[in-house]
Amino acid sequence: MMVSGRYTSLSGLQAYGMRLQNNANNIANMNTSGFKKGRVLLSEEKPQGVATHVEEVETPGPRIMEETGQGRRMVEQSNVDLTEELPEMMLNQHALLANIRSLQAVDEMEKSVLDLKA
Repeated sequence: MMVSGRYTSLSGLQAYGMRLQNNANNIANMNTSGFKKGRVLLSEEKPQGVATHVEEVETPGPRIMEETGQGRRMVEQSNVDLTEELPEMMLNQHALLANIRSLQAVDEMEKSVLDLKA
């Protein structure tokens, strides 16, 4: 029972860590013309835990007139929206912390069981 709780918490830590890395990558590239943001999708992993899948979001970014080597042209900007990324990053941080607390609770329960057996 406690081993499965530990695995589930570790799986959640990994998943939300990946989501935070994705948020950071999106924000770091938001000023890169043509950059397409990524999204990390979560799903249930059998028999327990969280599986992740990264996908690129294909919605177009805004187009602006820009001076290029071939003269002035319409250039597609990144499709990253900071007003979406920052709240999502905060939610992912809270989920990561919740998984850390769950892992700490499993550790405390195991310690109590070992103390009882001693």
